[in-house]
Amino acid sequence: MFAHRHPTRRASLGLLTGLAAWPAAAQAPAAAPAPALLTRSIPRSGEALPLVGLGSWITFNVGTDPAGQEASYQVVRAFFEAGGRLIDSSPMYGSSQPVIGQALARLRHPAALFSAEKVWTGDAARGPAQIEASRQHWGVPRFDLLQVHNLLAWEQHLPRLRAMRDAGQLRYLGITTSEGRRHAELEQLMRSQLLDFVQLSYNLLDREAEQRLLPLAAERGIAVLVNRPFREGALLRQLARHPLPGWAREIGCSHWAQVALKFVISHPAVTCAIPATSQVAHLRQNMAAALGPLPDAALRRRMAADVAAL
Repeated sequence: MFAHRHPTRRASLGLLTGLAAWPAAAQAPAAAPAPALLTRSIPRSGEALPLVGLGSWITFNVGTDPAGQEASYQVVRAFFEAGGRLIDSSPMYGSSQPVIGQALARLRHPAALFSAEKVWTGDAARGPAQIEASRQHWGVPRFDLLQVHNLLAWEQHLPRLRAMRDAGQLRYLGITTSEGRRHAELEQLMRSQLLDFVQLSYNLLDREAEQRLLPLAAERGIAVLVNRPFREGALLRQLARHPLPGWAREIGCSHWAQVALKFVISHPAVTCAIPATSQVAHLRQNMAAALGPLPDAALRRRMAADVAAL
């Protein structure tokens, strides 16, 4: 069915006898700037975000393991080197928050960062303390985005987040769910609440959001973050058994991960997909999905049909 398809080095006096300085020709060339990633605007403000961000579920939950912390740092560094901005985490993600904070501190807190966090507690009175603990883990003056995680106690958390936004203590607010069974509740809140962001699951196989939620987000001017674009890796493991189809190269894809991400981010209602990874090579593959052409509506239909038939 498928067609296969530095910095500048300075002289050290006395390092070599008689050598006063490195000649200009011997200096390390400046690193070439990363290609500009495709972006989409946040409807409420017009602020542009790259179409691929970075999630932290499972992959950054490395505790105090030095090797795991170093691997996470290298992923975060490569993310910013590639032009990334939005990093998403949650109090329920184990040690992910302090691991992110350590990486940001080593990078001297990149100005490009768009910090997306969550409040996750059924005891709404604990919300402020949890948010402050998260902020300290990250080491940021305030979060760009705070989301009510999995709609837990949203009735109490949303008014507080709204008050924080109005006071300048955060920039955007939103709600999240990764459970398809809660889509009806999510839809109701998207209609009844003034939300800046919604986060949901969407990928080549789990496409229920196309029916109502994504069109509603576009109608209501709500930015959309997409989690689990790879079905937590299960989708890529399934696809890896098959060669890339011929149309993959037409949209600049050399890996199945890029195919899966380009399908997600080519939906006009999607603002940013947030795949998680613990490997720099995979991070770079993911970020490359936000380069080059995106599939049009006809190719999107073909992509979904071809993958469903595998």
